Amino acid sequence: MSAEAAQYSQCEEQINIWSHFIGLLLACAGLVMLVLKSYSLSYVALISAVIFGFSMVLLFLASTLYHRATNPGVRARLRVLDHCAIFVFIAGTYTPFTLLILPAATGWWIFGISWALATIGITLKLFFTGRFKLLSTGVYLFMGWLIVFVGKTLLENLSSQGFVWLAAGGVVYTVGALLYSFKRLAYTHAAFHIMVMIGGGCHYYAIYQHVL
Repeated sequence: MSAEAAQYSQCEEQINIWSHFIGLLLACAGLVMLVLKSYSLSYVALISAVIFGFSMVLLFLASTLYHRATNPGVRARLRVLDHCAIFVFIAGTYTPFTLLILPAATGWWIFGISWALATIGITLKLFFTGRFKLLSTGVYLFMGWLIVFVGKTLLENLSSQGFVWLAAGGVVYTVGALLYSFKRLAYTHAAFHIMVMIGGGCHYYAIYQHVL
C-alpha cells in the first residue's frame, strides 16, 4: 500500500469506496432522469443536462476507482483522474445555470470562463503532477466562487427555491472542503465524501426541479 493510501484506516477507506460507489449509482440514475426530462424541452436543455449528469458520473466513478485501487502506480494515476474530475464536475454544474437561466451574454461568458478554468486545472494536474498545488487550489476556489459575480442576476432569473437549493449546495461543499483540510484527523475524508454527495444532491435537485 502506498504512503498516501496508508493515511486512511481500512474502515475509513471502505467508507470512502462505498459512499462514492453509491453516489455513482445514484448519479447514473440521475443522468437518465435528466435526459428523460430535458429531451422534450430543447437541444440546449438536453446538452446542458447531459454535461452536468456526465460530470457527476465521472466524479463518483473516478473517486470510487481511486479509493478502490491498491497498486501504488495505478492509485497515483487514478488520483490525478480523481482531481481532474473535480474540475469537470464544477464546470459541469455551472453549465445548466449559465445556458438556461442566465441571460445569453452573461451566461456564455460564465460558461466559457468556467470551462477555461477547468481546462487550466486539468492541464496542471496532467502535465505538472505534484507541482503548483497552491495554484491548483486557487483554481478550484475561484471556480467555486465564480458564481458570486453573477449572484444578483442569477437571483433575478432563478426561482427563490432554486436559489436556496443552489446556495445550500455551496454551503455543504464549503463545510466539506473545511473537513478535507483536516487531513490528519480520522474520518474527515469520509465525511468530505458524504458532504460531496449531499452538496451534489442539492445542486441536482435545483437543476432538475428549477432549471429544466
